Amino acid sequence: MTFRLLSAALLLATAAAEEAPKFQDLFNGRDLSGWVDVNTSPATWSVKDGLLVCSGMPIGVMRSEKQYENFILHIEWRHMKEGGNSGVFAWSEGTTPADRPLPKGMEVQMLELQWPRLNPKADGTPNHPGYVSGELFGANGLTAIPDNPRGERSMSTEPRCKGVGEWNTYVVVCVDGTIKLSINGKFVNGMRESSVRKGYLCLEAEGSEIHFRNIRLLELPGGNATPEQTAPVVK
Repeated sequence: MTFRLLSAALLLATAAAEEAPKFQDLFNGRDLSGWVDVNTSPATWSVKDGLLVCSGMPIGVMRSEKQYENFILHIEWRHMKEGGNSGVFAWSEGTTPADRPLPKGMEVQMLELQWPRLNPKADGTPNHPGYVSGELFGANGLTAIPDNPRGERSMSTEPRCKGVGEWNTYVVVCVDGTIKLSINGKFVNGMRESSVRKGYLCLEAEGSEIHFRNIRLLELPGGNATPEQTAPVVK
């Protein structure tokens, strides 16, 4: 390759890199900028030592300021109590039904490993282990087809989550109604043909303390979601 061609190739590569989409921080480590409380309280969400701290009460969510269609979400979390319950919603509505504390959306479950034991069945035996380690399901009317069915839900192909006090990393890929979940470095779950394909991100408070950090999102090209597949805009 001549020097002129090499120079042109380097210029094109640099321009492409500058135009390529980049991850954006959804949590700045200082305050709750970019997030809107939906139905919790001022004491539910706080920032301490660079971490986003959720007290777990009251049960409800806070949402992102804007909607997202196609994206890659990186989020790290840890439960501070055995049996803790939380999650992140993709393609979610920014309000909740009058009779329910959680919104319509695609929930990516975040359960501490002892949840099945501490929430047993009616006969006292531990609940289904598929609940933990990143179960995916449509909440409050969202429908989708599970990759690894547990009824209408999809459970991970293997348990990947760590227990109380340990950090977990989720990478959530959402494209044109398909969602794929990586837990601590491996893709293990997914759903497809979601009835909603554009909406808000929501973080969930559901009864116990959970910490979040390194919440980043890479927005991907979209535009295919129809009005019927788009959550109502909250004004």
